Amino acid sequence: MFVNFHKRGHNVTIVTQADTDYGRRYRDCGINVIDFYPGHKICWSSIKKIHSELKRIQYDILYLTNSRTIPNGAFAAIGNRVKVVTYRGTTGGLYRHDPSAYLTHLHPRVDGIVCVSDAVRADVRKRVWKNRDKVVTIHKGHDLDWYSNQPADLTEFGITDKDFVMICAVNVRPSKGIPVLLEAVDRLADIDNLHLLLAGKNMDTYKDMISGNRLRDRIHVLGYRHDVPELIKASDVLVQPSISGEGLPRAVMEAMAYGTPSIITTTGGGKEVVQDGITGFVVPTHDPSSIAAKVRHLYENPELLQSMGRKCLSVFGENFSCERSTDLYLDYFSSLMQ
Repeated sequence: MFVNFHKRGHNVTIVTQADTDYGRRYRDCGINVIDFYPGHKICWSSIKKIHSELKRIQYDILYLTNSRTIPNGAFAAIGNRVKVVTYRGTTGGLYRHDPSAYLTHLHPRVDGIVCVSDAVRADVRKRVWKNRDKVVTIHKGHDLDWYSNQPADLTEFGITDKDFVMICAVNVRPSKGIPVLLEAVDRLADIDNLHLLLAGKNMDTYKDMISGNRLRDRIHVLGYRHDVPELIKASDVLVQPSISGEGLPRAVMEAMAYGTPSIITTTGGGKEVVQDGITGFVVPTHDPSSIAAKVRHLYENPELLQSMGRKCLSVFGENFSCERSTDLYLDYFSSLMQ
């Protein structure tokens, strides 16, 4: 996105660690990089440095993206006419009675908030005191060229090309609904070539539940993996059984980019990108029977699975491109300046 801003002729300065992959890429593209990063949520040296830069050049937008940059940038902008915009990627955890919230998105200096999904936007709009109309949703932009990885080789798990593979890729928390998924696959144990990959931190939390599952010999607990995108591409369907709100699961976006249909629940932002019955299925939360039924339906209808995969690719390329995201950001920034 920042590279696109620069390519379109906008003056972009990024405060980040210069000796990183992103820092080097920005510099290679000709973007001005200021080499530092706040060490604390309130870092007086960082506030002074940002304040000095805002005085040196009259910037229009100060875009702040995390719990360290937001408070330091917001305090640094006091007394400057720059518009302060923050980024919000999750639901929950933002409350008016929490003093720390006034260091981030509820900081009185914040002029607008960009949310990763409509679910996040609805949550934030309940919390802010002002500028509710400046809380907007802009989905992250993607480039299909980023997703040219080859599918993972699943033979290490004893899986062949004739098997049907489900994958769930999450870092375990109660909200992720893994017990619901395990109950669903227990109902699918009669499908003798069905396998489930569980990728993510702390999956072994459920080892006792897995040991009692009728599919236990075909549930593969992978733990944290660096090749999750390749595993998603090699799988037939992604299942995200979340039971409470979240922003927009990265795995769902990756699955669409790889042409892998998803089965997700109604909570959070996933339902905004997965078109029910077209690029996947949206099922109720806490409903293992619905998950099982949708998996079985895809298993029994391989032509539907293939058509959904093709539709994933076309919808993803059309609706979630970097160019579209850049357009939306620039339109939003312009509206703040009026």
